[in-house]
Amino acid sequence: MRQILVSVKTYVYIWGAMTKTVVTKSAAKRVFICPLFLILVVAWTIPVSSQSLRGSSKSLDLQNQVAEEHDFTYIDTPERVRYFASQGWLVRVSPTRNFQLHAVSFPFARPEVALFIERLSRQYMVACGEQLVITSLTRPTERQPRNASDRSVHPTGMAVDLRYSGNQNCRAWLERVLGELEQARVLEATRERYPPHYHVAIFPNQYAGYVEVLQRRTASRSAEISYTVRSGDSLWTIARRHQTTVDDLRQANGLRGSKIYAGQVLEVPANH
Repeated sequence: MRQILVSVKTYVYIWGAMTKTVVTKSAAKRVFICPLFLILVVAWTIPVSSQSLRGSSKSLDLQNQVAEEHDFTYIDTPERVRYFASQGWLVRVSPTRNFQLHAVSFPFARPEVALFIERLSRQYMVACGEQLVITSLTRPTERQPRNASDRSVHPTGMAVDLRYSGNQNCRAWLERVLGELEQARVLEATRERYPPHYHVAIFPNQYAGYVEVLQRRTASRSAEISYTVRSGDSLWTIARRHQTTVDDLRQANGLRGSKIYAGQVLEVPANH
């Protein structure tokens, strides 16, 4: 059955990131607008998956819970995908030097998913020297593959599939980053087997807030420089090279320990 729009444009501003809500008739009675503090509470109370990258029914529950909290519509037809794009609720994802699209029928996604792809692919290129490959974005329910879960959030536009790299080091880097973002409670990632790929469901408000915090932190430290970690680097060698301390590096980047990885971008405090 085709979904009926009864409320077209609802704008919610979270840390400067805008999401648009489309409400279906069946969901109209559940519609509400969360003030900022409630969005923050949601971001910090989402449970962390205990089956990181392995996938589970709890992971699917969480993905659908987030979709419902955002009042996202499960888009049913290609025509509706194009309509959502025309309204700005989905944005076109175009290839860059850092990532490519492979057999993507509908190159549209929620704005926060596009932001995730742009940021991740840039770091992936630095760390691995190869392009990130996107194999799926928004998929309407009537165009889901046979092996897709009937609870997939791809029809909402909040998910992206990433190709499984043949380079073991690149896979290890990507899985580490996805795991860390999962721990930050801004996405759910699953390593799928048939065909091999990573399914990543982005939590739009939470991810936008996470990025905004990083950007604010950077903007407030105009005296700092950005440094991209290289293979063989440690906090000690980076601190020595820039005439700062390991403790200052940890504080500037919110690090608890000394673990860093190639491709990671660190803010380096200026030497005073």
